[in-house]
Amino acid sequence: MQAYLCVGEYSSVPYVIQGLELRVYCMEELCYGLKENAFLLDSSIMSDTLLKWIRERCGLPELSDLLYPMVHRQGSLSTFVCAILQYVGLYDGETIRQVDQILKKGAGLSGIEKRKEQVDYLCKKKKYVAAIRGYDGLLIKWEEFGEMGLAIPSDELKANIYHNKGVAYARLMLYGQAGDSFLSAYRISGKEEEYLCFLASKRLDLPESQYVSFASGEMEHYELTLELEKKMEELRRDFRLQPEELMLRERRDLKEAGDERRYLEEGARLCENLKNQYRFSVSE
Repeated sequence: MQAYLCVGEYSSVPYVIQGLELRVYCMEELCYGLKENAFLLDSSIMSDTLLKWIRERCGLPELSDLLYPMVHRQGSLSTFVCAILQYVGLYDGETIRQVDQILKKGAGLSGIEKRKEQVDYLCKKKKYVAAIRGYDGLLIKWEEFGEMGLAIPSDELKANIYHNKGVAYARLMLYGQAGDSFLSAYRISGKEEEYLCFLASKRLDLPESQYVSFASGEMEHYELTLELEKKMEELRRDFRLQPEELMLRERRDLKEAGDERRYLEEGARLCENLKNQYRFSVSE
């Protein structure tokens, strides 16, 4: 077992790594967040806010002074982050070199690409409301680029933003909004898989009779409607083998056996778990 001597003080007020929404309370937690999310970092972390937190909350004025010129003389992101990692000493030299290479590789991405990586991270962490807000911000930025006559990133990237926004909406079971996003992605990219996602959203959003009426008018995409039904049937079969279905089956068995107390207790437990998952997904 290894023991590490902590550097600085443990702060009662967290520092929030912007874009990633990570809260850290000490230098070791900051280093871990920087290392694990190196590819998602951008120059926004090089701020007086972080320097003040390091100085006042962690009690490390000498580190704050070391970093100050990098913030105010436009030093590189890799130099800034590696200076923190080296000072704290949580990681060995080889690990710090790997972080340095990741940061330099990421420096070739545009601001929009880097921000999209950050928003995608929120989506993967099931922070769906924050992710949707982030995707909307990216799309607004897209319009601003055009108005200012600046070089606009590829349509493929924009379509991917709409697609991921649709995924976030779908995870919140807001299938109408998800369908709108997938349709926007399809209109930009022309990819059939985007239209299939649009149809799937309609399938989940509309009552059965309304979807059948809608699908009957989709003659241009008739083959896709058939493919969707095939996928839906495959998913139904797969779900029967999943732990969630087995759990529901066990609840049904309790009800049929007349064990109402355990049936209600299990139902309350499942509902509470689902509520907690939803609260997390919509939290800021």
